[in-house]
Amino acid sequence: QVQLVESGGGLVQAGGSLRLSCAASGTIFSIDNMGWYRQAPGKQRELVALIFRSGYRKYADSVKGRFTISRDNAKNTVYLQMNSLKPEDTAVYYCKVSMGPSEYWGQGTQVTVSS
Repeated sequence: QVQLVESGGGLVQAGGSLRLSCAASGTIFSIDNMGWYRQAPGKQRELVALIFRSGYRKYADSVKGRFTISRDNAKNTVYLQMNSLKPEDTAVYYCKVSMGPSEYWGQGTQVTVSS
């Protein structure tokens, strides 16, 4: 009933930038938190950034100062601007949307940063 479609991933060189987008569609009543997670091969999925309905933002220490999360509530869309990318940022990035007690995940988009 709720679908999240991600876009914007790709291959970039270290120091480059990418902007990820995640648009929610379907039965949308009120979105609470929107966030980005990532999972590298052989590693656990980790929180990258989270934005609350109030606009408050939370970042993983590893990306703080380099990544910026934002949201457009009217479009039910969350973005992740990634600057100064590092090889260790290479992972599959997943969008997550929370509505009440429910959580929805995007399909994932690959981000590869070459050294």
